[in-house]
Amino acid sequence: MAFGGFEEDSTNSKPLSEINIIPLVDVMLVLLILFIITAPLLTPHAIKIDVPEASSQPIPDEPNKIVLAIDDKGALFWNDGRIDEKEFATRLAKAAQKKPQPELHLRAFKKTQYQRLAEIMSAAQNAGITRLGFITEQE
Repeated sequence: MAFGGFEEDSTNSKPLSEINIIPLVDVMLVLLILFIITAPLLTPHAIKIDVPEASSQPIPDEPNKIVLAIDDKGALFWNDGRIDEKEFATRLAKAAQKKPQPELHLRAFKKTQYQRLAEIMSAAQNAGITRLGFITEQE
């Protein structure tokens, strides 16, 4: 029995009325150690740092883009507005001079001739447009 001797006295075999608190103390010490270790981690922003302010401008979310559509007859549409060849060359030259340069997105109909598309790409390259992309439709 707990804290009792090894006596084999059967006449005094009353139940022991003491509570064994050693396991309870062991558990409490383990919990105390865990709280001591984790307490510093619970304080947010323990180190205060003076962060310098940024002096630059925020980056724009989406760059300027020009959507140039070419229908099956070869007609040009600059951002959904129909234009002729002279207007196309003028607008293309102005767009090439902008900083930052806008992206030219080409959207061609299925039956647009490759010759016409190659002419448009060549005109864009001659004007100085360096950012060119194609718009496609998912099936």
